Amino acid sequence: MTDARDVIAEGRTSLGIELGSTRIKACLIGEDPSTVLAVGSHDWENQLVDRLWTYSLEDVWAGIQAAYADLGADVERRYGTRLESLGAIGVSAMMHGYLAFDDGGELLVPFRTWRNTNTGPAAAELTELFGVNIPLRWSIAHLHQAVRDGEPHVSQVRSITTLAGYVHRELTGRKVLGVGDASGMFPIDFRTGNYDAGLLARYDTLTAETAPGLKLSELLPDVLTAGQPAGELTAAGAALLDPSGSLRPGALLCPPEGDAGTGMVATCSVAPRTGNVSAGTSIFAMVVLERPLERVHHELDLVTTPSGDPVAMVHCNNGASELAAWVGLFSRFAAASGAVSASGALLNSDDVFTTLFSEALDGAPNAGGLLAYNHLAGEPIAEITEGRPLFLRTPDSEFTLANFMRAQLYGVFGTLALGMRVLSGEGVELDRMFAHGGMFRTAGVAQRFLSGALAAPVSVAATASEGGPWGMAVLASYASANAAGNELDLDAYLRKQVFAGTEFETTEPDAADVAGFADYLDRYHEGLQVERAAIRALPVE
Repeated sequence: MTDARDVIAEGRTSLGIELGSTRIKACLIGEDPSTVLAVGSHDWENQLVDRLWTYSLEDVWAGIQAAYADLGADVERRYGTRLESLGAIGVSAMMHGYLAFDDGGELLVPFRTWRNTNTGPAAAELTELFGVNIPLRWSIAHLHQAVRDGEPHVSQVRSITTLAGYVHRELTGRKVLGVGDASGMFPIDFRTGNYDAGLLARYDTLTAETAPGLKLSELLPDVLTAGQPAGELTAAGAALLDPSGSLRPGALLCPPEGDAGTGMVATCSVAPRTGNVSAGTSIFAMVVLERPLERVHHELDLVTTPSGDPVAMVHCNNGASELAAWVGLFSRFAAASGAVSASGALLNSDDVFTTLFSEALDGAPNAGGLLAYNHLAGEPIAEITEGRPLFLRTPDSEFTLANFMRAQLYGVFGTLALGMRVLSGEGVELDRMFAHGGMFRTAGVAQRFLSGALAAPVSVAATASEGGPWGMAVLASYASANAAGNELDLDAYLRKQVFAGTEFETTEPDAADVAGFADYLDRYHEGLQVERAAIRALPVE
């Protein structure tokens, strides 16, 4: 306890902040990056404004400040000292989306998040022009859709960035981005580790008449790789992070990253033939490639690790939110009925999650003929343009609680598995697949079903529930170590300095689960036409 207090008091720490879709989290680590010293969080939610998903910048800073204050309170509770200085800081956030600023740094239109699917025409045009899949959520798709639509703000755009890049800019004054997050803005040339110059030129030619003066290379943030210095916390940045005035400026900042990059770091999966699945509001799989893919697939994004190595990404807009909504329904029933645990206390949300997840283990391998679609928002891989969550069964389905919960858990992995089938068709092989996110906290359930869905071993570490903010703190510590003379690359640093003593719980695929999920997925794929019909029959007013 005394050692940790000294480390904190002397600023020998690294802070990771991650702005997720439903929570902003802060994680503090010390000189041993594998050990979490303190955590803080703040809940928030996106808003659907004029049919576009957004967060206000006021909510961004209120949430960051609340999460940091919660972290500071945790430090005081645990160690009896105040958090006044930091050695290094890293900021990560949900990837992609569109934040456009004028020459005075003012936001031109509300932040358009990764969740929006209005960019289909732009993404299709750019995919054909570039010969590279441009997903709907990428920043360039948002910008080009605004160009196509003739939006008045386009002529005033002087910089665009992601949410992590914006927060980093406000803390340091520097317009930079980690290569992993940058690869969700515009395609990266894996040979140079920078934006593809040839494709930048093609885009400028494309928009020469419709958006004269719009030179894309001047709008994008500079690209940095993991371990490089990315500025220092300014006095203004310190006041933004900690309005109480306790935090001193001067901390080193590492390149800001996206939540995909922090997920790779948090699972030690940045080397070729490794991969990870991150499950939260969205769900995505990252597989580090040994070679380029042979064909363009709309289901697969080509992005990078924080070090710039090529990655195939299967990104699904919809993850565990619909599952959580059903658990919330059962939680209310438990509260209304006065249900108690074995200790005699009223069941809380975690108790209900554990009970329902455990019940799913008794379900039929194919979920008894039930189907669950978790699409609260549009889902490009499934060709779903708007959210219409559905639960389907036939009169002769085995409608039990166990099958219902297994179907809901399978539903979280359904669209992801469609994308992974495409990756398997490219002959991509994996040595390790790791998983992280809150739904893996109940041991042996979601992990087992994911293993069945992927027909591959799935490993979960003790840090799985900390996930992204811890991964970002590790990236900050890596930059700090490099500044002090470290010569290890990121993969070696993770293996030798971070995960050397970490135990992973690995679940091998169960043959019955593999066969059952394959049957479920075939029916899931066919049933998507029902969801598409629901979009036509039940328009959003």
